[in-house]
Amino acid sequence: MMFSDAFMAIADPNRRHLLEELRRGPKTVNELAAGLPVSRPAVSQHLKVLLDAGLVNAKAEGTRRVYTVSNAGFLRLNIWLDQFWEA
Repeated sequence: MMFSDAFMAIADPNRRHLLEELRRGPKTVNELAAGLPVSRPAVSQHLKVLLDAGLVNAKAEGTRRVYTVSNAGFLRLNIWLDQFWEA
C-alpha cells in the first residue's frame, strides 16, 4: 500500500532531512550528502526508498540525477490525512 510505504519512508530522520532540503529546490545526491553525516551511497539508498514510496522524482541530467519532491506523492498523503481532520 502506498501510504504505509510513504509513512515508513518518512519515519527515518535522514529521509525527512532530505525531503526538507528538496523542498527548497532540486538537488543532486552530492549536494544532499553534503548536509548529512552519512555517506553518499547511504544518501542514494535513502533516496531510493523515497522514490519507491512516490515522494520524490529523479531526472537524469547528463551523468547526474537531479531529485525533486513529488507533489503528487504528497497530495495522496494529504488527502489520506485530511479525512481525519474532516471527521
